[in-house]
Amino acid sequence: MESRMTPDGPSRRDRAATFEAPDDLDAINRLYRERRWSDGLPIVPPTRERVERMLMGTKRNRYDDVARVAPAFGAATVERIAINAVLAGCDPEHLPILIAATEAIAEPQFNLQGIQATTNPVAVWLVINGPIAQRLNVNSTCNCLGQGAWANATLGRALHLILQNVGGALPGEMDRATQGQPGKYSFCCAENEEASPWEPLHVERGFSPDESTVTVVGAEGTLNMNTHSKDAAEFLRIVAETMIHPPSNEYVHGGEPWLVLGPEHADVLERGGCSKADVKRRLWELSKMPAARMSVRDLLRARESRGRELGEIGEDTLLTIAAHPEQIMIVVAGGPGTHSVYVPCFGNSRAVTRAISE
Repeated sequence: MESRMTPDGPSRRDRAATFEAPDDLDAINRLYRERRWSDGLPIVPPTRERVERMLMGTKRNRYDDVARVAPAFGAATVERIAINAVLAGCDPEHLPILIAATEAIAEPQFNLQGIQATTNPVAVWLVINGPIAQRLNVNSTCNCLGQGAWANATLGRALHLILQNVGGALPGEMDRATQGQPGKYSFCCAENEEASPWEPLHVERGFSPDESTVTVVGAEGTLNMNTHSKDAAEFLRIVAETMIHPPSNEYVHGGEPWLVLGPEHADVLERGGCSKADVKRRLWELSKMPAARMSVRDLLRARESRGRELGEIGEDTLLTIAAHPEQIMIVVAGGPGTHSVYVPCFGNSRAVTRAISE
């Protein structure tokens, strides 16, 4: 989308406001806390000079209207994305990723309105694929979901500042999360494509191997799965049993659960002759859950949400975690160790992948 133009250039509504701020860094941070423009962590002041430097990371016009961000539907112009990138500590080279991610979260199937305003602890997780991940040192190996990588930390943080400052999802106001989760500060990694025995996520989703992409996921959190199993069938059984949990949006609505497989576990499956499609089909079958395990009210919600898909749902009905096996999503990431991660999703949200361009 393009900004509305007036004879004098972009409309005033499309321009980011400027104001005089104190030179003292502590004073600036106090001001941002008071105005609720920060996420609770110290910010980098978005001076004119820093914003101009950030905008050098893209060829897009600064007033281009990239997306309207729910629930306030604020205009995420390139300039406003750049301002939040500065706040988070991003480098100019990170800006094209954030522009693509902002386009992705605005797609209807992602259901950003629901994600931003729910009592659920859901956070937006960024998964980076393609050459840009290595070029910008986006961590895909040891501790890739943790601290220590500048790109991971600042990219995830910048997107969540966009969700708050442009989308209006202030905690306790439009953001109604009962507890929230640490991923609301930052949640970003790359796929460890070199360690994967299968095609990477972006190729699976229709992009070429040499394209760079960002995928946005509505993630409820992470659950570690530590197993020393060396048998593919046994490994899939215990992963499926981990995925089954009665108080789950995924069984109520039919979800899109994600697995971050450590390279060692991916190798176990590959040596067992499993393709990625095989893994999805087997997990889909093994993770079926009797509807009777739900609470009475949650079962009523499932009947309302999935009746058209599953027909009459009784207590003996085996609920699938997703409508189809293909909706179980798999990435390979992390370093050495017998660990993988289950990432339950929001339920009525679907991940979106966008190509990253300058």
